[in-house]
Parts: sequence; C-alpha cells; structure tokens
Amino acid sequence: MATKADFNAEEWSRLVEAPLLAGMRVSEASGGGKIREAMAIAKVYAHARQDQAASGLLDEIVGSPPGVSATSAGDDLAAVVTTRLREALRIVDEKSPEDSDAYRSFVVAVARAAAEAHEEGGFIGIGGRKISDEETAALNEIQAEVDAAT
Repeated sequence: MATKADFNAEEWSRLVEAPLLAGMRVSEASGGGKIREAMAIAKVYAHARQDQAASGLLDEIVGSPPGVSATSAGDDLAAVVTTRLREALRIVDEKSPEDSDAYRSFVVAVARAAAEAHEEGGFIGIGGRKISDEETAALNEIQAEVDAAT
C-alpha cells in the first residue's frame, strides 16, 4: 500500500485534486445549488476519512486539503477534468494498484454527491428531479473515465 511519500509533488497534487474536480464538473453541469453541492462533497470526504479501512492512501488523500485551479479563462472545464482524472487514475494504477478500486469509488462518490445535493427543476420543492440531465451526462462521462482506466 502506497503513502504520500511514494509520489512526487505533481503526482500527489493530481491524486488529491481529481475527486474534487469530478465533483466540480457535475456541479457546473447544471449551474445550480453550489453551496449544497459543496456541502455534499465535504460529507463524502468526511465519511471517507472515517472509513479508514478502505485504503490508507485514500485516508491520506482526503486528509490533504485540495488546492484546485481547474481552469483559466476560456478553458473547458469538462476537458480539464477528463485530462486530470485520466492522469490521476494512471498514477494510482502505476504506483498503488491495491488502492485503485477504493480511489475510483471515491471519485465516483464525490461526483454523485454533487449531483444528488439538490433537486433540479420543480416549484418550491415539488416535482423536481434528483439529478438533472446535464448532471447525469457529466456523471456518465466521469464513470466512463473511471471504467476505461481499469
């Protein structure tokens, strides 16, 4: 099982930021509920922190505050997230294959938490959907990347 010491600074940065970027990608997909989505993501991090049996590496990752600069003006968030997620998955596969499944599950859990944070549409909480079509598309893209890297 790998630890933070097994990665250089750039690799570690990619591992730490990829789950949060996945959540940001879903959050940006529909444009609403940013505070709820951020709180939902924080809960996933807290839960992963409590569930230390899943992966020691994952515990170190969720304990490291992510500093994310996802895009600069004009960058496509979806493309940036895809690229960085691929890099992170490659890194974890190469350096800590025993933690790969836990890491992948965490990335998807963060993205799903952002999607499920609030209902989309409806009126005063009636008739909305848990996940918008845009969020579903973003989740599908993230899941496809996670699945393709295995």
